[in-house]
Amino acid sequence: MKENIYKVIVTGGAGFIGGNLIRKLLKETDWFVYNIDQMGYASDLSWIQDSEDHKLRHIFFKLDLRNKEVLEKVVNDIGPNLIIHLAAESHVDRSIDNPLNFIESNIIGTFNLLEASRAYWEKISNIKKKLFRFIHVSTDEVFGTLGLEGKFDEKTKYSPRSPYSSSKASSDHLVQSWHHTYGLPTIISNCSNNFGPYQFPEKLIPLSILKGIKGEDIPLYGNGLNIRDWLYVEDHIDALLLIAEKGKVGKSYCIGGFGERTNKEVQLQICNILDKVKPKEFPHSDLIKNVADRPGHDKRYSINSNLIQKELGWMPKITFEYGLEKTIYWYVDNLEWSDSIMKKSGYSGYRIGKTKNNQNI
Repeated sequence: MKENIYKVIVTGGAGFIGGNLIRKLLKETDWFVYNIDQMGYASDLSWIQDSEDHKLRHIFFKLDLRNKEVLEKVVNDIGPNLIIHLAAESHVDRSIDNPLNFIESNIIGTFNLLEASRAYWEKISNIKKKLFRFIHVSTDEVFGTLGLEGKFDEKTKYSPRSPYSSSKASSDHLVQSWHHTYGLPTIISNCSNNFGPYQFPEKLIPLSILKGIKGEDIPLYGNGLNIRDWLYVEDHIDALLLIAEKGKVGKSYCIGGFGERTNKEVQLQICNILDKVKPKEFPHSDLIKNVADRPGHDKRYSINSNLIQKELGWMPKITFEYGLEKTIYWYVDNLEWSDSIMKKSGYSGYRIGKTKNNQNI
């Protein structure tokens, strides 16, 4: 392989955000993309590459980041210009049921990747060192919860409140310390809730869409007034690539979608669109049923994206309304994909995450 070929490692590249990122890279660049993924329950490679050229430039490694020795060899053999670290266990409800898996994957996995990256970075030429970047993709959940006022930004103190957000906060701190201690050129991003095509159907939006299509009860946690800032996945990917290209080493960037909605508002909007796209004898909103709330359910997330807007010129292009409509149409047209991945994973849409009385309902 030629020395001037640009090589990027994407961890978690068989997942929702990673897969959408790789599709964009294969279509819009001539980069060689090295996809490292352990192929967990939500992973799927079938939709990522569309052509023979894509197959040549998309190289897959089935690898658990907890396997430190193999990971170090793989990173060294690839010789990447850029690493975008997306691999993580990411569902809060699953972290309530099995926190150890999140500690091992999100903290130990990130530590191993940092060490593999440092070992490689320390022995390359000074020119390559200056150009190398390690982008760590994190979440706004590390900041805790907000009241009805205020927004998270890069100066917000960390205050994680779930096993998931605690594991991501820990990994953020590791990334920061590897930069300050060893000089590794790292950048962190903290994004709001993503949505769009190919998202595993355990998350709020795809689960609500599929439940509505099938005429099943749509579960709404608690009173449904918890607020999230929704970010369309394509806008998130554009932000990540700008950060990789122009972001300042050692900094963090908050990425929000200007899409604050209560969970109830999201589900009602989904139902209104389904009434037009897949009409039934009754309004889809009749399917929304309140269920026991998630333990420690954060009230509100909201991101101030001024820094990435001012420094890098990023702005989301897809409004929440348009993105939601696109997403619903995609799931309506691709039921075979969602049915297949749910069957493969053994997940059928049941409640995950213990309630306060320690029951899954």
